Amino acid sequence: MKRPALISANGGRCTLVGAGPGDPELLTIKAAKAIASATVLFVDDLVNPAVLEHAAPRARIVQVGKRGGCKSTPQAFIHKLMVQAVREGENVVRLKGGDPFIFGRGGEEVEHLREEGIEVQVINGITSGLAGLTSLGAPLTHRDHAHGVVFVTGHAKPGDTGTDWAALSHTAHQTKLTLVIYMGVSSLHTIQNGLLQGLPASTPVAIVQHASLPQQREALTTLGQLEATMTREGLQSPSIIVVGNVVQGARAWQAQTGATRHAA
Repeated sequence: MKRPALISANGGRCTLVGAGPGDPELLTIKAAKAIASATVLFVDDLVNPAVLEHAAPRARIVQVGKRGGCKSTPQAFIHKLMVQAVREGENVVRLKGGDPFIFGRGGEEVEHLREEGIEVQVINGITSGLAGLTSLGAPLTHRDHAHGVVFVTGHAKPGDTGTDWAALSHTAHQTKLTLVIYMGVSSLHTIQNGLLQGLPASTPVAIVQHASLPQQREALTTLGQLEATMTREGLQSPSIIVVGNVVQGARAWQAQTGATRHAA
């Protein structure tokens, strides 16, 4: 059964919308409709400006950038802005790159809004971890190569020890899992060394920067050469790192056999 939009007593409402990985044509129809109906949009840095063409001419657009390694809008301030706008009767859209519930801090925002008595609708978007490898012609799962996929962040919350890469590598090797690593560029050395504890150095790896955008660049390599490849190819954030035998399904893999390539 289709759920109605969640509206507060004064007519204000809030929707978290996934803008997808970058290509505006990957925006869902439901997301486009939500954007078009918004009176105010709080927009993350990684959202393609072309997505905002769906917004109404009179809609207020507020940039609330959050990008690793750069000055970001404090999360608490974003919460405050959203709550205030809903209470003023606005139709609020919180627009996020990728999917709000995959490393988009959407869970934190939903929790805060509910604590303030505001219900929230969430509209999913295509996550860059899927779009990146798909752009190379390879799947994230395959009956012969991967029984599952793990989405994991390489950027730990301050005070958190983060992922146990060695333990994860053993599990991935034993159970045939694809690892999709978000925000891992700044911790690449630690990630590579940890994964080598349980995965062979010959494990295929794909690195995709700016997934789905015209400026996308990518490299195919192996786990043992991951850090060296990133440095040599000059790949930077935002990049997705995919580790696992499914990478062999990339169009260039058979011809390259572990060599790197990139597209400007």
